[in-house]
Amino acid sequence: MMPLPAAYLTIILIWSTTPLAIKWSAQGVGFAFAVASRMAIGLAVAGLIMALWRIGLPLHRRARMSYLASGLGLFGAMTLTYWGSQYIHSGLVSVLFGLSPLVTGLMAMRWLEEKALTPPKLAGMLLGLAGLAAIFGDSREMGGIRAAAGVAALLAGVAIYSASLVWIKRIDDDSPALATTAGAMLVSLPLFTLVWWLTDGHIPAQMPLRAEAAILYLGLFGSVLGFALYYYIIKHMETGKVALITLITPVLALLLGSLLNGEAVSGRVWLGTACIVLGLSLHQWEALAAIFPPKPGKCSG
Repeated sequence: MMPLPAAYLTIILIWSTTPLAIKWSAQGVGFAFAVASRMAIGLAVAGLIMALWRIGLPLHRRARMSYLASGLGLFGAMTLTYWGSQYIHSGLVSVLFGLSPLVTGLMAMRWLEEKALTPPKLAGMLLGLAGLAAIFGDSREMGGIRAAAGVAALLAGVAIYSASLVWIKRIDDDSPALATTAGAMLVSLPLFTLVWWLTDGHIPAQMPLRAEAAILYLGLFGSVLGFALYYYIIKHMETGKVALITLITPVLALLLGSLLNGEAVSGRVWLGTACIVLGLSLHQWEALAAIFPPKPGKCSG
């Protein structure tokens, strides 16, 4: 496995570029074909790596439940994300998914009986809502019914993704991360294929080069390497440093969308993003504070 700093930077790069790659991958081929082909590539790559590294696929009850929870969450979140990303800026996809720690925290209180909201967590959630309200109040971003539907689809995807995380946490399976990733794709791929068959049902005779490259990138890196490295740094790095990823990627995704895709980002969207990032910082305050613990005061002699 690569050194921790390299793994950390790779995760940031993958997560920052994924929203733009999702948008590019669906151009000229349709969102359903794009996500189904991405998952097929990801499953093939994950299976090959597991065979080479001799990682088995556990099939005990807890593992099967974990695959089901992960797969259904993956299917629901990705289907809504791919559909909604057709109508909104790619950077906004990352910003809205940045709300997932706040939503997951609320769900964990209900279903995992985690501790009640502390003042920083509550302030973080309120700031996140304020940021979302600022984005919804942008007439240019939300000027049409499709844009509003796209944002609503992304928020529904965030809710499904967060619920899936809480469900997985309740199951508490200890299978290898790569096996869980492969199991999730095994569950979700038939569902993605069914959606493609019902909405389109034909393989494009000729794919735009950019869409083809984006699908390959997401299949190889977004679906396999990204998950594997994320689980790797969770096991070997402080929680606060891992939490920083969710603060960095929305801003980078907005910048990349503006620079590489010509997406005009309004002042209200930047304001909303700032509120969401600040809200995430407050919500993760305990973890972030652990990165730079206060130095003990010097004793005067």
